[in-house]
Amino acid sequence: MRVVYMGTPDFAVPSLEAIHEAGHEVVYVVTQPDAVRDRGKKIKFSPVKEKAIELDIPVLQPERVKGNSEFIEQLKAAAPDVIAVAAYGQILPKEVLDIPPLGCINVHGSLLPRFRGAAPIQRSIIAGDEETGITIMYMAEGLDTGDMLAKAATPIGDKTGEQLHDELAVMGAKLLVETMPKLGEITGEKQDDALSNYAPMISKKEGHVDFTKDPDEIERTVRAFTPWPGTYFYYGDKMVKLHKACVLDEASDAAAGTVLRTSAEGMDVAAGGGVLRVTEIQMPGKRRVEIKEYLKGNSIEIGTVLG
Repeated sequence: MRVVYMGTPDFAVPSLEAIHEAGHEVVYVVTQPDAVRDRGKKIKFSPVKEKAIELDIPVLQPERVKGNSEFIEQLKAAAPDVIAVAAYGQILPKEVLDIPPLGCINVHGSLLPRFRGAAPIQRSIIAGDEETGITIMYMAEGLDTGDMLAKAATPIGDKTGEQLHDELAVMGAKLLVETMPKLGEITGEKQDDALSNYAPMISKKEGHVDFTKDPDEIERTVRAFTPWPGTYFYYGDKMVKLHKACVLDEASDAAAGTVLRTSAEGMDVAAGGGVLRVTEIQMPGKRRVEIKEYLKGNSIEIGTVLG
């Protein structure tokens, strides 16, 4: 099968590898333009571009796809049977969707239609979903609205965003190559729009802990935002990174963010009418440590209100 593959971040690398290893002919890899780092002194390739170079596959990096007639003509000339996409980073216009006879298919990190958008993995953790997974879907002009071709589920449990990301990337690659030979034979299942939720891109400011929220939600957010963008709070004028926490089965009527007590087990903080136990932090300019290690040479004033 002739394939054009479109993807950019780490999540998209296993799918490219799987397509290549399955013996398909990847005529082009399309990825986002190179990023400039260190004030223009260093060029950074996307993870997918690095893998494509390793596999000796030609790479295309259009600044934009929509309205780019030169790029669209390149795709038409490549005559792909299918265009496979995983976290590419640009919306594909109808002119591209109509090129391959077997369609454009996408590896999406959610059990659609649950979460559509840029950050379904993290949003599923924060929402408290018991499971999430991968959906292979036909691409349509809407945002993740196309018909579903295949699904695979996994429990979320106490996984971090990083752990779930890596697991789903591998699951997605496997499901993609299992689905591709069936294209043209299987019928897609329409999504129920009423069951969909938008999973917007994550911003760094979302990592600022709001202690008025339910402690369970805070703990889920800490896991979801590991490793990026991370979560943090203010202790006085110091921004402290919060790496790990757990929820105590305890109520509290203290003001949100109040430090109730400290021990070798952690720092207990009033949050949303309950108690959040902070177990691992990182002070500015320091390495991450467990609370018990931090307390060996430092103190945390009881009654302090974290911001």
